[in-house]
Amino acid sequence: MAEELEEQLRSHRDAIDTIDREVVRLLNERVREAGAIGKIKHENGAPYYDPSREAQVMEKIAELNAGSLKSSALRAIYREVISASIALEKKLVIAYLGPEATYTHQAAVRNFGVSLDYCPMKTIGDVFTEVERDEADYGVIPIENSTEGAVFHSMDMLVDSSLSICSQVYLAIEHCLISQSPLSEIKEVHSKDQALGQCRGWLRRNLPEAQLVDTSSTAHAVKLAKSSRAVGAVASELAAELYDLPVVQRGIQDKTDNVTRFLVIGKTKAQALGKGKDKTSLVFSLKDEVGALEKVLEAFASRAINLSKIESRPSRQKAWDYYFFIDLIGHRDDAEVQAAFDELERHCSFVKCLGSYPNCER
Repeated sequence: MAEELEEQLRSHRDAIDTIDREVVRLLNERVREAGAIGKIKHENGAPYYDPSREAQVMEKIAELNAGSLKSSALRAIYREVISASIALEKKLVIAYLGPEATYTHQAAVRNFGVSLDYCPMKTIGDVFTEVERDEADYGVIPIENSTEGAVFHSMDMLVDSSLSICSQVYLAIEHCLISQSPLSEIKEVHSKDQALGQCRGWLRRNLPEAQLVDTSSTAHAVKLAKSSRAVGAVASELAAELYDLPVVQRGIQDKTDNVTRFLVIGKTKAQALGKGKDKTSLVFSLKDEVGALEKVLEAFASRAINLSKIESRPSRQKAWDYYFFIDLIGHRDDAEVQAAFDELERHCSFVKCLGSYPNCER
């Protein structure tokens, strides 16, 4: 019986070994072709990272998938294949809001893969500066959370920066309470303001007397919790593992479907995919005239352009002056979108396109 079992296992293992040899051969063949493309890009000054092309590849492999593997698993595999291919041509540097193991770090790796170089920055502003100075090729910043709303610092930086939005990443967020002390001994809870807000209800119910302290990042909060027994941190399980600190409670976010959207910023202009597969972000300030906002919205409605988001923010230029941030479905090079932009100029004192990029979830 044992011999028969071993023979059956050996047969399948031999088949897997044969398949592995072919997979490795084909992967190296694919990398060679990608390298040839990278050489052409280098000779012509084109960026190595092409978010539109990557979106097409990810869509294609999902369409080709007729097996039992989940498409999400295949996309994760191809993410690393593409990452390794890029790294052979140029070791791209990705700046992100650090330190290591923040949610922004996790979003950056989800978008670019593990083969590139990552540079943690202390603030969102530092991420922009690093990319603007060409010290990093791209940056990753948080822009909004499904529970707590917009990240205003990121919005403000986008208005003034010359960088463009190249891509977007959605990351499901599960917060943990992390501490070297039990719940009853925690006097302070440290974390990023957004993370504390996403857990406000749980913290109020379970740690009503604890002081909530805003820190520069969730990972930095874990560092602080490691240095004091009375301190807890709200952060990811990955951060707890990295800094070797116990998880007191998992899943403390108030909403189970808690998702944060991140943006990839850089000097790359993503090409149009068409057929509703692009998203464009813009910001504008209205002229002081009756019906200005209505006229702006009509510029999109009359052309059947779908607005997926609109949000206002004080411009900080003068009292009661506001910036309006809009996300729309379409690419800035689309004729209808361009016509709407032209009409905006008549009703706005300021208009800026923040970038067009693939409208897909990474």
